Amino acid sequence: MPANRSKSEKHDAAAKPVRRDPYEVLGVSKNSADQEIKSAYRRMALKYHPDKNANDPKAADMFKEVTFSYNILSDPDKRRQYDTAGFEAVESESQELELDLSSLGTVNTMFAALFSKLGVPIKTTVSATVLEEALNNLVTVLPLPLGQPISKKVEKQCAHFYSVRITEEEARSGFVCRVQSSDKSKFKLLYFDREENNGLSLALQEDSAKTGKVTSAGMYFLGFPVYRLDQTMNSVAASKDPDAAFFKKLDGFQPCEITELKAGDHVFAVYGDNFFRSASYTIEALCAAPFKEEKEYLRAVETQILTKRVEISKFETEYREVLAQFTEMTSRYAQEMQAIDELLKQRNEIHASYTSAPPMKRSRSKSRGSFKEAKEDGQVKDKKSTMRDRPKKKKWYNIHLKVEKRKPC
Repeated sequence: MPANRSKSEKHDAAAKPVRRDPYEVLGVSKNSADQEIKSAYRRMALKYHPDKNANDPKAADMFKEVTFSYNILSDPDKRRQYDTAGFEAVESESQELELDLSSLGTVNTMFAALFSKLGVPIKTTVSATVLEEALNNLVTVLPLPLGQPISKKVEKQCAHFYSVRITEEEARSGFVCRVQSSDKSKFKLLYFDREENNGLSLALQEDSAKTGKVTSAGMYFLGFPVYRLDQTMNSVAASKDPDAAFFKKLDGFQPCEITELKAGDHVFAVYGDNFFRSASYTIEALCAAPFKEEKEYLRAVETQILTKRVEISKFETEYREVLAQFTEMTSRYAQEMQAIDELLKQRNEIHASYTSAPPMKRSRSKSRGSFKEAKEDGQVKDKKSTMRDRPKKKKWYNIHLKVEKRKPC
């Protein structure tokens, strides 16, 4: 017979939200490819986006559920853990917070800006208005010639769209699109797929990151898997455990979904991700043909990073075990030191009892009493002697009056 659960356990079980299968939420199968999962997520996220469903709590809950499901299935490690052990394997680590700045109020935006300035990474989403206008082909697309940088300023939660044309030879050599901001503005670099209705659907996005005196973001299509580092991944878990900041540093190192581009026109966009002001930027498209050595060097370094990530994962287990032993030994060290100090203190007190005279409380009180009595006796004697030496005063009734005898008449 199962044991009766306490009221607190029943309350916790009732309070815990019931999670639906992420595959069911996104409407994909367990064998779906990464690109299929990403497309399903973007389609549903746009459908339930807060911009399009104001004051609809059901749509807001659905948007959170879609985002939560995608956070699991888009991460190869979390997806594997979920497929093996379900939600218990992935819910131990907090999911990253994603914000749509266009739907935030003024106060909430100020708090988000403060946290961002303090170094707390906040993952933001692209405004649904921008995505919907792109999907309906209502955006202006400017040409971006290869090797010719363009500098502009984009308003917050708005986007500038650019079209780049590459040839067969340039596609084989590889292609790079990069954006920099000398003002350290926050922005996103977006890549769009062309739909059948000539609309644009978001396929890739890269958040800007601080690199020295600038913020930058880049997309590299070089014909082999190029990895990107998501700085916000596991940021909450790392803040709770200082060591996690080191061991989780490479967890966000994931391959880009698209490794190469075909010949033709390709659309990129720069999205203003600042909280209050516009974002200054310079965008440039390059053919990778002149950078053969850099391509090979990049491939070699990323291979080393992947190897290091595996090594660090194994090292973490060893480190945690040794750290637990060290903590135990440190605690025992403090206890033993305290015990030794206490014993030495007791020993010194015993030694001191042999060399110091015992307190004479009674004799001291007697001497004080006798001295007091002697003092009082002296005062009485002195008083008597002074009285004795002092001449006596005659009282008025003892005055001797001389009376002369008169003769009788």
